[in-house]
Amino acid sequence: MPERLGPMMTKELRQGLRRGLFLYPFIGIQVFAIAAMAVEFQMNIDDIEKSTEFGGPLNFLMFFPGEMFSGPFWVVVGLICLVMMPLGGLMLMGQELEEGNHELLLMTPLSRWKVVRGKFLTLWGICLLTFSSLLPYAIVRYFIGGIDVGRNISLALTVVLGSGMIASGAIGASSFKGMIARIGVLGLFLGSMALSMMACLMSAGARTGGAGVFFHLNAYGIFFCYTVLGLAMARSRIRLVVHHYEVKPSWMIIGLLFFTPFVIGMAAAVTTGYAGFVGAIGMGFVAWYADVTPKAPSWVNAPVPNVPQPPQLPSVPEEGTGLSSDPE
Repeated sequence: MPERLGPMMTKELRQGLRRGLFLYPFIGIQVFAIAAMAVEFQMNIDDIEKSTEFGGPLNFLMFFPGEMFSGPFWVVVGLICLVMMPLGGLMLMGQELEEGNHELLLMTPLSRWKVVRGKFLTLWGICLLTFSSLLPYAIVRYFIGGIDVGRNISLALTVVLGSGMIASGAIGASSFKGMIARIGVLGLFLGSMALSMMACLMSAGARTGGAGVFFHLNAYGIFFCYTVLGLAMARSRIRLVVHHYEVKPSWMIIGLLFFTPFVIGMAAAVTTGYAGFVGAIGMGFVAWYADVTPKAPSWVNAPVPNVPQPPQLPSVPEEGTGLSSDPE
């Protein structure tokens, strides 16, 4: 593997490919995609893709039966790339924390951000690689006729952005001990994300009458915010030292998950529904700097070590001082 991938990403890729993290879902999605295509060939085109003006990124309603349904093919894509594969991240941080490997990793030049970023890029990259293998099926669907290209691009963006956010949240939740705690933290993450999208995307769509420019900007802002929040959660859990006067870093990130929907909703309300992404980007930067490792300024000199001086040893007599070396 090339060195530019980084040590953590190389490590996770080797372990993931060895465990079948990529192989089995890859084979499964091909089988289910072929079955979904066979079902769509028997359906009416009006039942496969229903017209909607809100076909923008992060509109997960397009994956569910109803007024915005996009057909069985995208249901299969959503189940594999938005649910099954990202949730594999629930096991990633546990293997480092339970065995104490994170202490050894942080003794190397790797920082906490590099550790969690390597795991995230590996999981997200495997999701995107699997999704890219479905492009031939999408081309076949286009030649059937009646398929909206713009709508399918929006669905593809939803898969790309949504898999990144859910993978980030799963990695953050995996840093907690016990499956119940992990599921609870992941539920909090997904609930906060859903409320923020409702406050941000629905208001922008209502103001512009569809998925316009501000709808897309809000979607990208939500993606940045919750990707950083998930990684910040995992980063806060592998901090080696927490002083007694500091707030526990993971508690701060959990607090941000509670307050982020309110901040984004207020930003959307102040801008009459247009620019909720301003609050999302702001909360993303707050999470970025919420758990900064304290460092002394460059102009501060290192303290002098308070080490006691060794006792003075008696001097060895030199030759010619009158002492005889003869034992007699």
